[in-house]
Amino acid sequence: MSEMEKVFRNYDQSDVTAAVREHYRKMRQNQTVDYVERMHSKYLKFDRPMGLWEAMLHLNDLIDVSDPDLDLPNVQHLIQSAEAIREDQRPDWMQLVGLIHDLGKVMFLWGSDEDGTSQDEQWGMVGDVFAVGCALPDSCVYPEFNQLNPDMQNPMYNTDLGIYDKGCGLDSLTLAWGHDEYLYRVLENHEENRIPEEGMVMIRYHSFYPWHSGGSYSQLLSEKDKQYLEWIKDFNKYDLYTKSNTIYDLEEIKDHYLPIAEKYLGTGPIFW
Repeated sequence: MSEMEKVFRNYDQSDVTAAVREHYRKMRQNQTVDYVERMHSKYLKFDRPMGLWEAMLHLNDLIDVSDPDLDLPNVQHLIQSAEAIREDQRPDWMQLVGLIHDLGKVMFLWGSDEDGTSQDEQWGMVGDVFAVGCALPDSCVYPEFNQLNPDMQNPMYNTDLGIYDKGCGLDSLTLAWGHDEYLYRVLENHEENRIPEEGMVMIRYHSFYPWHSGGSYSQLLSEKDKQYLEWIKDFNKYDLYTKSNTIYDLEEIKDHYLPIAEKYLGTGPIFW
């Protein structure tokens, strides 16, 4: 772990609230193969139209309980990431990805405590994700909670390969349900989406820390995933290391990002 990672992802620091640890306990206990399949069926109906900026505004009302580094409304983290990418003069599509990469958290608007997709219960929406259907690695945050997952008592799911084939690749895995996969699926379904593959990979896998930072799941990776890892590592420095207490006004940065959003996502609503 680098010095910067120790600063930003220190789950052992004394001021990390008990809520963070409890969040991950619930996540590990409840995110099973069956649960993820049910969430796909329930939330991937794409029948809720909403404009991009309306969705952004809703994240003013959400603080990510799993984040030990930041207790600001989530929209501030998105703007911080996007502005850092913009400052480095990276491509416009990457600036947009920085701005929207956590937008799947808008799920809380129609979520529930039971699903872990509400403001009060976020274990089905935020936090580091892992693959379901195979053994949980020790690189998960709070690995002592791994054995709480019922699937780890099922011989179909508790081996290194589990339900997967060796070398099948990340795109063949089913990940724990959360905002990454939700936004990825929403954008994949969006006919006007022109975000390049690199950006879609950043959206889908940026919370998959046991893989991209923990080095786990090597038995499941394909050659293509080497390129995915380079893309994620590139994006990660803007997702993780830009967190601060700087407050932005969404309206003040809108003039820059609105044309980019229209270029890659069109002008109509996105169906969630």
